[in-house]
Amino acid sequence: MTQVPTGETVTAAEFRLFKTRSFSRHFNRTLHISVYEIHRDHSNRQPELTLLDHESIQAGDEGWLVFDVTAASNHWLLNAKYNAGLRLYVENDEGQSIDPSLAGILGRRAPRSKQPFMVTFFQANRNQIRSTRAVKQLKKRQQKKHSDLPHPNKLPGVFDHVHVPDGRQVCKRHELYVSFRDLGWLDWVIAPQGYSAFYCEGECSFPLDSCMNATNHAILQSLVHLMKPESVPKACCAPTKLSATSVLYYDNNNNVILKKHRNMVVKSCGCH
Repeated sequence: MTQVPTGETVTAAEFRLFKTRSFSRHFNRTLHISVYEIHRDHSNRQPELTLLDHESIQAGDEGWLVFDVTAASNHWLLNAKYNAGLRLYVENDEGQSIDPSLAGILGRRAPRSKQPFMVTFFQANRNQIRSTRAVKQLKKRQQKKHSDLPHPNKLPGVFDHVHVPDGRQVCKRHELYVSFRDLGWLDWVIAPQGYSAFYCEGECSFPLDSCMNATNHAILQSLVHLMKPESVPKACCAPTKLSATSVLYYDNNNNVILKKHRNMVVKSCGCH
């Protein structure tokens, strides 16, 4: 919250947690999850809490849980010294407290793509709405790339780093050799016996780095996905440039044909 620029106001703040499926027999199928703002923490008695948001889910559910913590963020902005954090409680139908880890809720030891984070929405004087992951420090911004839209790393309040979940690589080109022999095509293909076609694979996770060769549409889709992950999918890794390759083959009349076929080789990949 220390990154909020002067002259801007917070319109909303969300705390997001990822929950995996849980089938423990120690509690009922329905879980009640509550998020509180800690006003004051005491060593000898219970802390002073204010309920911010509550959600009831099934133990077998999986996905992101979104809690409205706007009230807490507004208090923290007015006076940062009152920021004592948030408190999370998980209970069953009988009101018994459940260990969040047993309920499938992931914490900061989870893979990076599923760690808890906070999304804050700002209203600027220019009526621009933007979002930021407030739990991380802003990194040094790189030079602006040529694009009709600002690169996502250049949008105010967005981080300049490549986020790759679960150790996966970012979107890029990979080796792929297509063998016409393996396809059973050598009875009509004379040459070549195969060629390097390549393929695209990798993550298009927010924020989209310049090396991901993202389209303007992919940039905006990624921003919307960050705010509404259950409604809008992430951008996809796909070829951005293809080239032709020549094939010598027999046609249906047994004529020998040399033809250059378009869009046979992946030259570059990007997020779409």
